[in-house]
This record gives sequence, structure tokens and C-alpha cells, in this order.
Amino acid sequence: MMIDYTKKSTYFYDLPKQLIAQTPLEKRDESRLLCFNMQTEKIEHKIFKDIISFFKPGDVLVLNNTKVIPCRLLGKKEGTGANVEIFLIKRLNLTDWEALAKPGKRLKVGSKVIFSDELSCEVLGDNDINGKNVRFIFNGVFEDILNKVGITPLPPYIKEKLTNSQRYQTVYSSINGSTAAPTAGLHFTNELLEKIKQKGVQVCFVLLHVGLGTFRPVKEENILQHDMHSEYYEVSSQVADIINKAKCEGRRIIAVGTTSVRTLESAGKSGIVVAGSGDTNLFCYPPYKFKIVDCLITNFHLPESTLIMLVCAFCGYEQTMRVYNEAIKEKYRFFSFGDACFFYKD
Repeated sequence: MMIDYTKKSTYFYDLPKQLIAQTPLEKRDESRLLCFNMQTEKIEHKIFKDIISFFKPGDVLVLNNTKVIPCRLLGKKEGTGANVEIFLIKRLNLTDWEALAKPGKRLKVGSKVIFSDELSCEVLGDNDINGKNVRFIFNGVFEDILNKVGITPLPPYIKEKLTNSQRYQTVYSSINGSTAAPTAGLHFTNELLEKIKQKGVQVCFVLLHVGLGTFRPVKEENILQHDMHSEYYEVSSQVADIINKAKCEGRRIIAVGTTSVRTLESAGKSGIVVAGSGDTNLFCYPPYKFKIVDCLITNFHLPESTLIMLVCAFCGYEQTMRVYNEAIKEKYRFFSFGDACFFYKD
């Protein structure tokens, strides 16, 4: 029977709720790691810090150094005192943001929302993500005020309160702008990265600010009708040179997370990474052919999500489903605070 890769239901799998990780492990690099050799189809069960044994001198490890901002703002509508939530999605300029708003219908153009003595916003109008574009009014440095007033959001499937907000940041996060963490990177420690470098692996960073494009649910049964919201990315000329040289020499490009994959593939033209920045709405699903990335480190993703579709395109649909079934059988922890898998070629 032919598999229809354009149907959302093709990417469904049944996950017991108890396997959804609610809290991060005490030590980042002691999560479990399912390793899948895409050539031999061999599965191995490891601890994440064991991943160093799979690296070879000359490999290039690519990580996304975006930083999660406290993008959830709770305020009061001026005049009525009604509760309002503004969820920042994408910065448009120094004062204006694309945002989601609750309750959006009551927020007309010109409505003002007060968050604190230092911060308020005015509604500019509707946007194409069924939200509002807003202009902030503030006294001082916006980022400093946001850190005081804003709340770091966690995915809706995480019900436990996070006691240490830094556990939802990678240790190498440095550039503010994401509404969610690139979670494959949460397993790395500074010590592990140093050991990886000492093995002769080049470690470099790209940027993709995680927004709706990564996590927006697929609602249509025909995934070709899914609208991928665009996300901002950057690849420096130095990183492009490192990757292009490695590709020419037949060395492996190992991407950490689906966001790093989408950044590299968006910047990849005919097998060459072109330095630059811009917005990407790249949607990878079978039979997408990857031009840049050879190996992938990633977490276990939600059923019927664009993320599992990307993994199926990368590893093969039947192979991916086999890996997921094995992970469920072995009681791996799933999603943002869960365990990792490594899809690799020798």
C-alpha cells in the first residue's frame, strides 16, 4: 500500500501521556539518546553525553544560538481594566511587534494595554496570524523592562512550573528573539561542547528565532494547504565558509535541532550555503531532499507536527516510525524536556 505523505494523519502515532516530560533532568547531558544509523538501520540506546563517541575529527556541529525572550505579557485594557494577554511573536522594528492577543476581538485599533508603570502598548491593527500588531511605549531599555514584566512561556503540554527559567535556555543562547527554545540544544553543557571541540569537531552557530512557523499546529488534513509562518534567520560568512569547505571535503555536517536544519537548508543553494539573513517559511516533508545536512540531533516531536514531518523527510518515513515505536516501547521521555535521538550516517 502506497503511503500518502501529504496527509496529516500519516504522521500520527499514539503516545502515552506519562511519557511527556514535565520537567528537565537535573543534569542536561544525562538524558537518554537513541542513536539510529541511517545506513545500517541499527538502533543503539545511550546517554546523551555518549554522543561524543559518534563524532569524528573534521565533523561540523551546527547549533542555533537564539535566546528565548519572556514574550508573554499580562496587562489591563485602558479604560475598562479588562485582562489582556499579549504574546510577542516577531519584532518589526524598535517599538513594533507582531503578536497574538487575548481577547483579540475587543482590542480595536488605538486600544491601549497597560502592563506596568514602565510599559504599555497601543494596538496598530490586525496581522496575518490572527493576532494584532502593537506599538510599545516604554521608559528605559525595552529588553530590561521585558525581563522584569514578561513571562517565559512553556509549551501547553508542560503542566509543571519551571523552577529555573535557565533550563529552558541552551547554555550557548546569546541573541534574544525566540518564543520557544530550540530544544535539541538543551542537552549540551559547556563541558561537553569543549570535549567535542577537543576531538577535532568544528562547532559553529547559526540563528533562527523560533516562532509560530516551528510550532503552529497543522490543521488541514492535506499538509500542502498548511501555511508555514516565516521566521527570521542568519548565517554568517564565516560559518558559510566552514560548512562549504567541509562539504567540499566530504566531511559531515551535524545539525542540532530542526531549526538549525531549516536555517542551513534555507541558506543552501545548489549544495552551497550562502551567507545572509532573511525570513524562511521552509516546510520539509517527504520527499524533500536535503542539500546541506548529513546528520541530525533532535528531540522526539509531537504527532502530526511539521517537526516530525521534517524528521520523516530526513530519515525516511518508515524508519522514523520504527524509531518512535522503539522509543515508546523503551519509555523514552518525549517533547521539549524529553530525551534526544541522533540520526546519522558514518
